[in-house]
Amino acid sequence: MTFKYNNPSHSKKVVSAVLAGMMALSAGGAAMAAESTDTGQGQTATASNTAAPTGLFSDIKVGYWAEKHVYKLAYQGILLGNNGLFRPGDAVTQQEAVTMAIRFMNKENQLNDSTATALPTNMEVGNYFKPYVALALQLGLIDKTEESTVDVSKTSWGQKPASREWITKLLIRSLNKDAEAKAQNNQSTGFADNDSISESGKGYINLAVSLDLAKGVDGNKFNPTGSVTRAQLATFFSRGETLTDTKYPNTSTGYVTGLKDGQITLVVDGKAVNFAVNSSTPYFTKDSESRASSTDVKLYTKVQIVGATGTASYVEVVDATPQVESVEGTFARSLSGNKIGLFVGENYETYGYDEATAFIDQNGNAIKLSDITADSIIEVQRETFSADKKTVVIRVKSGIVNKSDSGVVSEVTTSAKTIKLTNAAGTTEQYTYNDNLIIRYQDRILSLAELKAGSAVKYTVKDSILQTIELSQGVEQSLRGTLVEIGGNQSTLTFKREGGSLEAKLLAEKPEVIINGIQDATLNDLITDATNGDQVELTLNSEDRVTRIQVIGRQMEPMNGVSVVSYNSKTKVLTVLDSNKKPFVFTLDDKTKLDYNTSKPTLAGLESLLNDGRKLDLTYVGTRALSVKVIYKYEGTISSIDTSGKKISLLSGNQTIAVPYSTVPTIEIYNKSGASLSDLKIGDSVTVTLGSNQDYVQKVALNTVAQFEVVSVETNGRVRVKSDSLTSQFYVDQAVLTGESGQTITASQLTSGNLINVTFEGMTPKAVQVVKRTLAEVTSVDASSVTLKLFNGQSETVPVSGSVKVVKSGSTLTTLGSLTVGDRVEMTKDTDNSTRFRVLTVMSKQFWSYDGVGNQILVKRESTSDTNYRFALGTGAFVHQGDNTLSVQSLKDNDNIVLYLLNNVVLEIQKQ
Repeated sequence: MTFKYNNPSHSKKVVSAVLAGMMALSAGGAAMAAESTDTGQGQTATASNTAAPTGLFSDIKVGYWAEKHVYKLAYQGILLGNNGLFRPGDAVTQQEAVTMAIRFMNKENQLNDSTATALPTNMEVGNYFKPYVALALQLGLIDKTEESTVDVSKTSWGQKPASREWITKLLIRSLNKDAEAKAQNNQSTGFADNDSISESGKGYINLAVSLDLAKGVDGNKFNPTGSVTRAQLATFFSRGETLTDTKYPNTSTGYVTGLKDGQITLVVDGKAVNFAVNSSTPYFTKDSESRASSTDVKLYTKVQIVGATGTASYVEVVDATPQVESVEGTFARSLSGNKIGLFVGENYETYGYDEATAFIDQNGNAIKLSDITADSIIEVQRETFSADKKTVVIRVKSGIVNKSDSGVVSEVTTSAKTIKLTNAAGTTEQYTYNDNLIIRYQDRILSLAELKAGSAVKYTVKDSILQTIELSQGVEQSLRGTLVEIGGNQSTLTFKREGGSLEAKLLAEKPEVIINGIQDATLNDLITDATNGDQVELTLNSEDRVTRIQVIGRQMEPMNGVSVVSYNSKTKVLTVLDSNKKPFVFTLDDKTKLDYNTSKPTLAGLESLLNDGRKLDLTYVGTRALSVKVIYKYEGTISSIDTSGKKISLLSGNQTIAVPYSTVPTIEIYNKSGASLSDLKIGDSVTVTLGSNQDYVQKVALNTVAQFEVVSVETNGRVRVKSDSLTSQFYVDQAVLTGESGQTITASQLTSGNLINVTFEGMTPKAVQVVKRTLAEVTSVDASSVTLKLFNGQSETVPVSGSVKVVKSGSTLTTLGSLTVGDRVEMTKDTDNSTRFRVLTVMSKQFWSYDGVGNQILVKRESTSDTNYRFALGTGAFVHQGDNTLSVQSLKDNDNIVLYLLNNVVLEIQKQ
């Protein structure tokens, strides 16, 4: 069998300088391009020297393990066949391997026929190969001294099959890593047949293994004298192309901007190039050896096409992620200079377009720019694979609409003046509104604030502007005003609207009262006064009864650091002096909020402390005392600790307070027993508790914030939590609790799985904030933002400023670059307000069954010793196949699934 080569004078510049990629010198590993062999008589065979025809090689069938790589190199003209055969299982000769290394390094332009006569006498090669071998000696790809000792008694040097060790040396030297390899020659390779490897070859094999270029064979052997097949080395060169920027004359890599029947359009180096395709065009993807389908080629993905004169002979998807970004806004008008103007939110922006930009309507039909009317909602898609970010598609999402329909309100966005509705057909629509919008329920006109998500409505639209919305049933509404009076039997409420008119409302039974800082507030905690009453937001149900009263402002005045002059327990009159020794008189009543060093203060308990000279903080309206606090503690940051003078100084507000101590005070720090003064430092936020006479420090509590996951909540206010798999518990009945949006909540509203930030005063929880948890897939990331695909299918771009933490594979990193597209993450705020992303662990398994009682899934064991086959399901775990949401009960035995876990709890299941 002979093979014919291209004439060197017409040789193409093929593969370039970097020999890299995966080379498993065992079966299925790296490979070499096919070349012809010399006849040994100075004559070469006369087979055609053109690239492989469309039919390729009859001995490379569809599905052959190296089909992808052989096809690509054949269409690139890098390898040739003979009479329609490639002979993939034939061993590669040394002269063939050297020739391909020269071509791979793009050194054919340095071939010189005159130097070929200088080959050592024992290095007999075919005439065609002589210039290649001579150049290889000059470049140091083969060592003249080493080759002089080769046994050529049975076959010539050139026809000698290339061994695995010899090929490894050739590859490492082609990588210009000869010195690195030699530095490892005194190290064992770790293979069982290490003694069979030459001393001069061990360093090359060590380096090749560390670079993932070489691997062993069965039995942890390297088999240094084993041969390398043509298919194996062809695969090597094909994979090596991904690590080089060499430009091939008939190979184009770019981004797909057009897909038509029989044609693919690529943008290559800023220019659009069309390639014809047909039913015989082979398609592949980067990460698979098997053939793909033409449908795997998507718009704006990165693709490599091999083929001359506009015809694609080979297509490979290099990166399947579409390189586009989308902006949605309201079309304003077309501008000169091929630009359009649109409103994105409240901002006016312009976008350019060119002759390649596609204009389409809601149904994907081609339209002209002139067909788009003002105020239409449009989506602008721009490619992100060039600095120009050219506009590739302008799509109308909703044009001018005139209609009447019924549906449900989904969202009201006052900043953008838009309302989303889900119509009777189940389609989500969004319309703008103006000040002329009429909202009514029966014969009552409602305000926009009374229109809530979930309301069933009928609506009319004219010129895409909402004209009327009529509620089908009563809904909650909100009103604001000044609280004037609560009826004697607490069944009515009188308030003054923000407009100034008095209005009375019936109270629902046991209305909710929300006052910041007062746990379980009641109607008695409200301040009623025609002038200085509480500013409140009232929530009314569909029957127009008040169900919720939230205090949003109080007119009270503070007076801090006053000294008691006298208190009359009969008249409840308190006389005090302010810091300027000016007297004031206040009256206490059963509504006055009391605070002294006890968890359940009473007026009787306070009265015993109101002796001459006692220091107080109070708030008041007129002569009515709204709150009285006996100063028993100070909050601030430590400015100094004087152990010799026994004094602690705090910066509290805008003043420095120095508090002495007679004996070393108790130091209380959460999660630290036996704390002492040495555990405190300047700048720490602390609460200093005073003794009974307000004259010395009794306790110093360090104010800290810790983050936990709620395990369970008990009715007595005790919360069980875990952090880093450690479980603890504490009471939150005296703490201020707020939800994700800052709203006041009760302990019973905490649920298992909530992430909470707890502010401790020493060992005592003083505040609990529910932390928002966003679970999503990373779809793009840059230095200042992350785009996430949420479990509901919506996309959200999150700007990230300030510090960031990425917890991934057990390490905490501090740059967004640590995230990769496809990562599943939990996004939260840490205790220091930094944005934190915890990357979920990924496992590929086969489904077995679902345990509904324990809310667990069971997967197939990988072996009899595998004990990691049962996984807990997180609350609301997302189960899906593509964009279709599934139930866990729909999974079947042997389904291939991917699990995404956080702390060994499954949060997402993706069915393959």
